[in-house]
Amino acid sequence: MPQDPKKLRKERREMAITLLACGIDPKKCILFEQSKVPAHTALTWILNCMTPVGWLARMTQWKSKLGIHRGSQSLEDVSATEGLQLGLFAYPVLMAADVLLYRADKIPVGEDQVQHLELARDIAQIFNKNVKNDFFPLPRPVITETKRIMSLRDPTKKMSKSDSSSQSRIHLVDSPAEISSKIKRAVTDSTRGISYDRLRRPAVANLIEIYATMKHISIEDVVQEHAESTTAVFKEALADVIISSLKPIQEEIALLEKDDGYIQSVLDQGAERASEIAQANLSEIQRLVGLL
Repeated sequence: MPQDPKKLRKERREMAITLLACGIDPKKCILFEQSKVPAHTALTWILNCMTPVGWLARMTQWKSKLGIHRGSQSLEDVSATEGLQLGLFAYPVLMAADVLLYRADKIPVGEDQVQHLELARDIAQIFNKNVKNDFFPLPRPVITETKRIMSLRDPTKKMSKSDSSSQSRIHLVDSPAEISSKIKRAVTDSTRGISYDRLRRPAVANLIEIYATMKHISIEDVVQEHAESTTAVFKEALADVIISSLKPIQEEIALLEKDDGYIQSVLDQGAERASEIAQANLSEIQRLVGLL
């Protein structure tokens, strides 16, 4: 915050459409906007009052922002935090509340989010200890083989929409020409052939992992399939795999974009269902801490 309200509304709608297009079935799960369920922020405040400042100061994302912002990584350096908001610092507590409010115990996350989930476990434990009740189960991460997709321009950084270069990432709505161009320009190395070595050939390893994920095969199978391929030939094959994999998603996105009524109904019904669960759990939490 502050955010451009029009832009934020547009991006929220686009996220809902993307999730549905990727296969999220509202009949099997609850899809909703967090801001429509006030219990999230109510629980966040309760957890804020129990979470040590030191735990939040150690979070990698916060330390990274401090370092980028002022060349410092110390919370005690007041000048280093100038221009940074409390929301960024305390955001991990909100993330913990998002999980704990539904008493979830298995959380699918990327490798870069494991630290946040570990914090959620710590917060759950301190809450349970304070109220002398094992109310919150301790959440644990569920990580797929594709733990993290790295940037196409810098294999030491994760692929991210916040990267200043659009060439660093593949968007789900990229055209075939855009995908081919980005993969063609993706960083590799001077070693000939295709081999998997995350330490010595991180850029090529990243492309191999993307290929394996998209084709639902093992990394070993990718290396064997392209044992005789040059990097250029492998890149062409990778672009084709990505294009064919994203085509059905892109077609579904195009259809959903024409049906605002359906998108809104899914979100409204999801918020209603989520609120029922969240409010019941929040009431018990408030009772445990003495607010009810």
